[in-house]
Amino acid sequence: MGSLSIVHWIIIIAVALLLFGGRGKISSLMGDFAEGIKAFKKGMSEDEKVATTPADQKTIDHKPTESIASQPESHKAG
Repeated sequence: MGSLSIVHWIIIIAVALLLFGGRGKISSLMGDFAEGIKAFKKGMSEDEKVATTPADQKTIDHKPTESIASQPESHKAG
């Protein structure tokens, strides 16, 4: 029960060949993963630069405008 049979060794070797065999699949996957992280970081830094430009910032004017201050006669209580 403690040792591996021949079937177990065949499965282990097959999985190892799938993972590590054939032109460095793991290294290419990790390279793609690293490129994705770099692209994500670049996108996040570009978003921060765009969000902090003063031209894009909006201010809130707390003074009521004329259209809000003057209500039509039908809306007044009386």
